[in-house]
Amino acid sequence: MGTTLARIEAYLDAWNWNYIVDRANLRIITAVRSEVVNPLQIVIELKEQGRFCRIYVPRLLHFYRHPYRELVLSTLLSLSWETKMLRWEYDALGGEVRAGIELPLEDAELESGQFYRCMSGLVQLIQDALPRLKSVMATGVDPVQCQRGEQVLLMLQEKMPTGFLNELEQAIATHHSHPKIKQSMG
Repeated sequence: MGTTLARIEAYLDAWNWNYIVDRANLRIITAVRSEVVNPLQIVIELKEQGRFCRIYVPRLLHFYRHPYRELVLSTLLSLSWETKMLRWEYDALGGEVRAGIELPLEDAELESGQFYRCMSGLVQLIQDALPRLKSVMATGVDPVQCQRGEQVLLMLQEKMPTGFLNELEQAIATHHSHPKIKQSMG
């Protein structure tokens, strides 16, 4: 059973959205205004005779040989861990980054509330994540990881005896200045 393009069209019509239907590829292409990418193109694609629905935003970012490639990929994985529903994808051959939601419908119809939650969630999660990703690409620093590091230091400062952070800082400096310590630790 699953769902049909006609059902998705009816939902989009009810919201007065503009869209293009690509019946040959069983997909609908639409766009919304967004604070971070305007317009934010959204593809709604049916697979397996409507038993599987993919809703995704193509070409959000593009990087192939980037100086902070590993950190950007690590941030994408962190974003996947930190959010529900949203899946980040990276095409290693072409460098495209997309974000999407996949719904295995099987015998169930795609309901209006479910579809709305996916569409609004997709847009909101991208709006929340894209500034962080762009910052990582520009600076090589993940601002969220820096905040977490600061939170850990504050927690240690509260729980440990006075002077502990100074001792820790000295130990780290000693570790970095003595090659023998580095070899035994690594």
